[in-house]
Amino acid sequence: MSVHRLSPRDARRVAVRAQLLTRQRPGDVVETVRELTLLQIDPVTAVAPAQHLVLWSRLGSAYDTGELDRLLADRTLVEVLGFVRPAEDVALWRAEMEAWPAPSRRDGTLRPWQEGQARWVEANDRGRRDIVAHLAADGPTPTAALPDSTEVPWRSSGWTNDKNVQRLLDLMVARGEVAVCGRDGGQRLWDLAERVYPDVPAVPLEQARAELDERRLAALGLLRARGPECPTEPADARAAGEEAVVEGVRGSWRVHPAYLDPAEAFAGRAALLCPIDRLVFDRARMAELFDFDYVLEMYKPKAQRRFGYYALPVLDGDQLVGKLDATADRRRGVLRVDALHEDGVWSDARRDRVLAEVHDLADWLGLDPALPAHLGG
Repeated sequence: MSVHRLSPRDARRVAVRAQLLTRQRPGDVVETVRELTLLQIDPVTAVAPAQHLVLWSRLGSAYDTGELDRLLADRTLVEVLGFVRPAEDVALWRAEMEAWPAPSRRDGTLRPWQEGQARWVEANDRGRRDIVAHLAADGPTPTAALPDSTEVPWRSSGWTNDKNVQRLLDLMVARGEVAVCGRDGGQRLWDLAERVYPDVPAVPLEQARAELDERRLAALGLLRARGPECPTEPADARAAGEEAVVEGVRGSWRVHPAYLDPAEAFAGRAALLCPIDRLVFDRARMAELFDFDYVLEMYKPKAQRRFGYYALPVLDGDQLVGKLDATADRRRGVLRVDALHEDGVWSDARRDRVLAEVHDLADWLGLDPALPAHLGG
């Protein structure tokens, strides 16, 4: 099969189409999640929680945040390890859960961190069984109300250090034993996985992995064949799609063939993106395809920030063109815009398109836009 040769503009348009950010918007929340394959949950509310902000970027101000809650409640969508996913995809994860810890996709061996997790779960088998027994008897339970009979503490140099029940629950999700069944004030509620996930047979492991690779590539359009190994969501395409090269970018890519000869001409629009939107989440891919300089600066001291605490990347057409430094000040009832950082020279038409999105964002949040004077505030 010949190698597809893409111009930088073609590559960008593949990525934007795949992420449902063209003028032709998806129909509803379910369609959006199925096409994107997942929504990452993040509770930061500087503007809006990530899962809602991503949906607004696709659906516009008609998106009702309560719709996502309803779809999770009726199990059309389910939460798995911090991601919202279509419930029918459980069939694709079940083999991985049953094989836990599942051998590497690359060489069929367990990594040291996987072996360490397996040893830790085995050492805390009594704690695991106590959690299962509690949920079987009492049903949905918040993390803090679950019994902690772990005997070996979880050790980490990060924020999970000594978070024994929380870490055990995450590994029990990976094993297919428990699942998030809802949230109460942002706190996860847990139940037995068999009560939450649909009762569907597992797709064989390698077949499931190949299908997930195909769906991931369809959702992103263009990926490297190999990327860093990630415990929750891989960042590569493996053998999915077809080989491609992008002019001016080193190495080869995998492209989903559906985007190579689209039936309709590309019709772009302006969009404000969540900082962990999948169009920009892989910062290396973002830089290679879009030549875009962006860092999420919420963890930096204020004096070291260039763009703002929670600046939103700005898309216009097939280009990432700037960052919006905005905060939802709910006490004052305003969406406060401190800066609109314009990369390069913007036309008046581009600025108007972006400002229309700022006003739409404020309208969706139920806030009044408060812009600097030079932006019409």
